Amino acid sequence: MAREPTNPTSGHDPRPAETRTTVPDARTSTSDDIAAFVARARAMSPHRAGARGRLVFALDATMSRQPTWDMACTLQADMFREAAALGSLDIRLVYYRGLNECRATGWISDSAQLARLMGKIDCRGGNTQIGRVLTETRREAIASGVRALVFVGDAMEEPIDELCVKAGELGLLKVPVFMFQEGSDAVAEQAFREIARLTGGAWCRFDPGAAAQLRELLRAAAAYAAGGREALLQLAKTADGAARLIGQMK
Repeated sequence: MAREPTNPTSGHDPRPAETRTTVPDARTSTSDDIAAFVARARAMSPHRAGARGRLVFALDATMSRQPTWDMACTLQADMFREAAALGSLDIRLVYYRGLNECRATGWISDSAQLARLMGKIDCRGGNTQIGRVLTETRREAIASGVRALVFVGDAMEEPIDELCVKAGELGLLKVPVFMFQEGSDAVAEQAFREIARLTGGAWCRFDPGAAAQLRELLRAAAAYAAGGREALLQLAKTADGAARLIGQMK
């Protein structure tokens, strides 16, 4: 992916170059693409033994997301704390905003570093780019292994059938997608539920500004990424967020 400054208005990005990349535009897969992908996916092990847990943390950073973005900057540390009790966790932050901007960081293993990166990002008006998030996650899953994708957003403005194809590809790689929806938009709910179903993940709604609800969901996703299904089952005994996820996962 081509490297560009994250803040085009300033012309300078204070973050190291290796932590920022532009996510390519999502494209519709051809039949040959899908056939080749299926053959490769079937030959792969879903998770590498002894590997660090890897979680893609994707956020809608369009203008309506500013309050939750600020909240997520604080809550993401809980994902690392949960994972630390189970093993280890690397997080790749992916976000989109504006008219055609979708960015991904490198793999991050430190919550303070992730918080600093998130703190430099401001939300900007624009349409959703969930397809690019799914495509980037698939690429990274094939390249280096991904145990789960967490997406936090409140809207969906893309062709749902195209998103379902991309979600199905993640399902073949056994990468569950946890779709966390802020608010009650019916179109978004339909799409988010279907993406979760096709990947063997889960959909959950949280109330706008509800830090406790989002915190529990993020902790549960981190438990799965670091320790797998067994870790999520254990957490579900005492945490409502984990119980909500495991109840939907196949």
